[in-house]
Amino acid sequence: MALNPHCGRGYRWGMPKFRIFAILALATLALVGFLGPLRAQDRALPYWAALRYEKVNMRVGPSAEYPVAWVYQRQGMPVKVIRIREGWRLVEDHEGTQGWISASQLDLARAGLVIGEGLAEVRAGPSDAAAIKWKAEPGVVAKIKPCKQGWCEVDIAGRKGFMSAARLWGSDQLPGDE
Repeated sequence: MALNPHCGRGYRWGMPKFRIFAILALATLALVGFLGPLRAQDRALPYWAALRYEKVNMRVGPSAEYPVAWVYQRQGMPVKVIRIREGWRLVEDHEGTQGWISASQLDLARAGLVIGEGLAEVRAGPSDAAAIKWKAEPGVVAKIKPCKQGWCEVDIAGRKGFMSAARLWGSDQLPGDE
């Protein structure tokens, strides 16, 4: 009786164990990838998020089947999440426009949008007495840390400083912010 080299112990026991390990590893990665966005569903509403990509569609309903109402072309722009439905978020932008964005298109990192009239001063410290480092135009997007005592630490294209929270849409502390 001839032996088939593919039916030996190495194949019967080694390969299936490897396959099982590979399948379990892939399943674990898929589960982690799936549950990552679901973490936000445990948050209280509302909370802040930012647009993850340069181009993000806002739809009139919570599905890709609904028509696109608005196309944002501003990566990092803050939005306020006010409702959750499965993998979709009802958001509001700085102008009060509301619509649905897929959770995969949002980042939970804090961001702020410079608002108000005229240039906003970015200072060396969290005080009106601190030196002015530069000024930012309304509409500029900044990465921000949680604001304290009316001041937010900002990072605008790698330049850091402090800005009055009153000049940043997205600076308010919301119930769902961690």
